[in-house]
Amino acid sequence: MPTNHQDSAHSISGSDFSQRLLLWFDREGRKNLPWQKNPTAYRVWLSEVMLQQTQVATVIPYFKRFTERYPTIFELAAAPDDQIMHLWTGLGYYARARNLLKAARLIVAEHAGQFPNTVEGLTTLPGIGKSTAGAILSLAMKKRAPILDGNVKRVLCRHYAVTGWPDRSETLKQLWALTDAVTPTGRVADYTQGIMDLGATVCTRTSPQCDICPLATTCLAFGSHTQHLFPEKKPKKKLPTRETQIVIPQRVDGSVRMERRPERGIWGGLWSFSELPTEVDATQWWRDQEGSEPGDTIELPVIAHTFSHFHLVITPVLLKVNDPTPRVAEVDSCRWVDPRVPEGLGLPAPIARLLELLSQTEG
Repeated sequence: MPTNHQDSAHSISGSDFSQRLLLWFDREGRKNLPWQKNPTAYRVWLSEVMLQQTQVATVIPYFKRFTERYPTIFELAAAPDDQIMHLWTGLGYYARARNLLKAARLIVAEHAGQFPNTVEGLTTLPGIGKSTAGAILSLAMKKRAPILDGNVKRVLCRHYAVTGWPDRSETLKQLWALTDAVTPTGRVADYTQGIMDLGATVCTRTSPQCDICPLATTCLAFGSHTQHLFPEKKPKKKLPTRETQIVIPQRVDGSVRMERRPERGIWGGLWSFSELPTEVDATQWWRDQEGSEPGDTIELPVIAHTFSHFHLVITPVLLKVNDPTPRVAEVDSCRWVDPRVPEGLGLPAPIARLLELLSQTEG
């Protein structure tokens, strides 16, 4: 197994690598994905943001809904935050949606709706890193710009037997050097799509189809039967578990009181319910906050939700209440919502499931 990855890069010609990949792409590559039709910078950017840590099959319906509702960056920049978060509901990693809006508004306000045409210019925008910038430049503007998404990392790690977790700074530096070495100067859009396709459809995480891979003859992992060792997994760390209680005030007409969460933190800017420590009594909390006597409390089934850095165990409590005081009704960050029609609000997936449960339950 090579230890000097730069040497291995030079021993296998970058032009040979890209030529074989392009020949394969011409025969087998994906050419009918929605964002490949009219691949403007806006459409490519939107697809790349959605595809971060998300499968193509999941992204396609979201991409179609977004582009039908907001066909250009001008419509997206003018969209209310809640509409965007609502359309994003279920796609996860909601910081992407918040950054999407921020970037769209900056591009319209500071660049007259035109995307910067350099890596340096694009990476000044919220949510656009070096790889996303490379994809926008190569796929939409036909400029040579290497990319390094998860699929490309996997292909390069196996082909060049790159040791180390790919997101470790030293390994990442090696991978950027490799992706630059093999990115051609011509047909950059086809090459970029091709290497992403190869990682997604052939050089997959498990059970890679090495027998049909155009790079198999020079792949160091294939040659040493060590495909399963690359890329190296992230060092395991046991995720901590946090417990919380969410209180769902519900009026006689069935409507429930929701709150917009702070912009920072989990589910930032989305709509949820009041969150309390598990030891706090929901009935007493309502008395203290509203100065009125609530009715019955009903403990709903516990919800478990895993984030990238911790497990969250949620105990939902339904709290029957009388009509709210005018003070509560007038607060912008609170509103009473019919669970059957959540008014186009951006919702975290567990809260959307809770509303669905409430809409199906009478009494």
